[in-house]
Amino acid sequence: MKISFLGAAETVTGSKYLVEQGGHRILLDCGLFQGYKTLRERNWAVPPFDPRAVEAVVLTHAHLDHSGYLPLLVKRGFAGPIYCTEATAELCRILLPDSAHLQEEDAERANRKRYSKHQPALPLYDRVDADRALKQLTPRPFASGFAAAPGLDTTFLPAGHILGAATVTIRAPSISVAFTGDLGRLEDPLMRPPEVIPGADYMIVESTYGDRLHDRTDPKEVLGSIIAKVAARGGVVVIPSFAVGRTQTLLWCIHRLKAEGRLPQRLPVYLNSPMATDVTKIYHRHRTEHRLSQEECDAMCHAAEIVNSVADSKALNTRKGPMVIIAGSGMATGGRVVHHLKAFAPDPRNAVVFAGYQAGGTRGAAMLGGAETIRIFGEDVPVKAEIAMLSNLSGHADYREMLDWLRRVPKAPRRVFVTHGEPTAADALRARIAHELGWECRVPTYLESVELDKGTT
Repeated sequence: MKISFLGAAETVTGSKYLVEQGGHRILLDCGLFQGYKTLRERNWAVPPFDPRAVEAVVLTHAHLDHSGYLPLLVKRGFAGPIYCTEATAELCRILLPDSAHLQEEDAERANRKRYSKHQPALPLYDRVDADRALKQLTPRPFASGFAAAPGLDTTFLPAGHILGAATVTIRAPSISVAFTGDLGRLEDPLMRPPEVIPGADYMIVESTYGDRLHDRTDPKEVLGSIIAKVAARGGVVVIPSFAVGRTQTLLWCIHRLKAEGRLPQRLPVYLNSPMATDVTKIYHRHRTEHRLSQEECDAMCHAAEIVNSVADSKALNTRKGPMVIIAGSGMATGGRVVHHLKAFAPDPRNAVVFAGYQAGGTRGAAMLGGAETIRIFGEDVPVKAEIAMLSNLSGHADYREMLDWLRRVPKAPRRVFVTHGEPTAADALRARIAHELGWECRVPTYLESVELDKGTT
């Protein structure tokens, strides 16, 4: 078996691994690069493999850094099935068309305002490409094996990261490899904990938080304190949030804070993400994957006023505080939240609260790093609002949670490949796995290919 690390190697986005065995080729994840311009430019480059030669894609979950390249893959000639779980398929039907719409919208705005060096500016892909990719989605249940390609028996197990998120184990006649995807947490407030894989000869392990431990402070308490403080001074709290996973946790926290009297019942809370509204409804249909009851799902769904139209979204920017606005995207790379940042970031009465990991090169990372201005639609926007981070709302296991999960794997792998992390995080997790578990472990480089020796499977 040969594995080529075509994304999420030496960085935290663009998850993409080509698996070759017995003349067959499958792609494990198919994500967009995000963050630094040098990374984003890889999305536009000719891929380092022939999409027409790939027989299938096996998708761990729906987040765009794992699924967002699918429309372009199909546009470039991929015609095979895209295997994923049922919930992942449902989420992709929301996320991929939205991604296409945002790219079309950004290209149109760049052409209208003439701030792109490309004439004309074009979207990476459009809605037609996204719709074509959706037709190739092929859902498979958890814990029920299927052949991703002849001789490559594949199994999904719950990863606990977001709805539908899966670990993937691929077994060939004499070798096996397991991939964590994005691994969730044992004590996530919404998601059930990740299941342990039965063991494999080789493992690919994510390392988003490979050099950090999550703050054990209750994130609901921190969120409540920030909102109460900003509301008292008449300010606006803007929360960039991923539509899948993080938004639902935030809505649950706000519901509980109001129910407990920690926040005023009349405090306006707006969910400016029609996509997140659709996602929240999916929680009702996949109750076995999360901890919420039917009643708790209903309460979460009604914790904010939904903003649907573009006109209503623009109107929020002219309103005065106190109020809370939750809008996508989570790293402030696009979507409606960017307009809110342009409106509210220059005012010191306001606050911008980040609720998840911020990849290097994103507006979120820049603001957390103390940037005095951020670039939005060709303009430098001052950042005078209070900047805060809810560090304990992440859907990724930290290094201690990852090590605890790995210890429960019944069979030690012959080698572990650490991916999906910034270089310092990946190397830190590599060192801890080697030292604490005694497993052979290394960090592959971008575009590296590795031949895996036959194992004992």
